Amino acid sequence: MSITNERKQELVKEFGANENDTGSASVQVAILTERIKALTGHLQDHKKDVHSRRGLLVMVGQRRRMLDYIKRENRAHYEDLIKRLGVRR
Repeated sequence: MSITNERKQELVKEFGANENDTGSASVQVAILTERIKALTGHLQDHKKDVHSRRGLLVMVGQRRRMLDYIKRENRAHYEDLIKRLGVRR
C-alpha cells in the first residue's frame, strides 16, 4: 500500500523546486496523491477493510486542505498542479 522510496524521489524531482525540496506543498500533494491511488486499489480488493478506508479519508482531507492553501497562494500553480496530477476538482 505504501509507495517506494524511489517513486517518492521521482515525485520530489518532478514537483519540487530542487531534489531536496520534500516539504513544499506541491511535493506533499503529489506524494499524498500517489498514496491515495495505491490505497484505493487495495480497497477495491478488500472491501471490508474499514480501518484503511478511514486512513484514506484522512489522506483525502489532508490533500484537500493543502490544495486549498495552494489555490489561495497561487491560482495558476494550483491549476497546473491538478492538471499534472490528474486530480478532479
